[in-house]
Amino acid sequence: MSIKRIARHLLQHHWRAKRVFPKGVLDRIEQAIKRGEASHSGQVRFVVEGALDGGPLFRNQPARERALDVFSHLRIWDTAHNNGVLIYLLLADRDVEIVADRGIDAKVGAEGWERICRAMEAEFSSGQFERGVIDGIEAVSLELARHFPLSGSHPNELPDAPVVM
Repeated sequence: MSIKRIARHLLQHHWRAKRVFPKGVLDRIEQAIKRGEASHSGQVRFVVEGALDGGPLFRNQPARERALDVFSHLRIWDTAHNNGVLIYLLLADRDVEIVADRGIDAKVGAEGWERICRAMEAEFSSGQFERGVIDGIEAVSLELARHFPLSGSHPNELPDAPVVM
């Protein structure tokens, strides 16, 4: 466990997520999710966590492992077509992870998701958090539209509002 990582997480706690993602930005992210879901039958969730604390921090939990926990906790796996996707940002580490349910993950694969994550992280490195998230949502939505195009009735199975932890 790195002292530098612990310090970063303790100093950049949850207040930073609210500063980087104020209500107006969160509203625009929600609208991007709604626009994307109008083109496919998948479900997209965006979660930003300012920093780890307590057990996850002192266990040195990697962002990927934390994203899997959040995916499970928010029940993103519980969609009719197994096509839920979580875009998770651990702000203190500037680490993006995409966790996808088995239906869509089998079609896109780890390399496809990783490409989207790295593009988002490149935007974040230049301070373009809103643009990076919206571009990421659009890229995920393109994959979902290609593999799970909209057809018939399309109930919204998961909330579109971003989650700030």
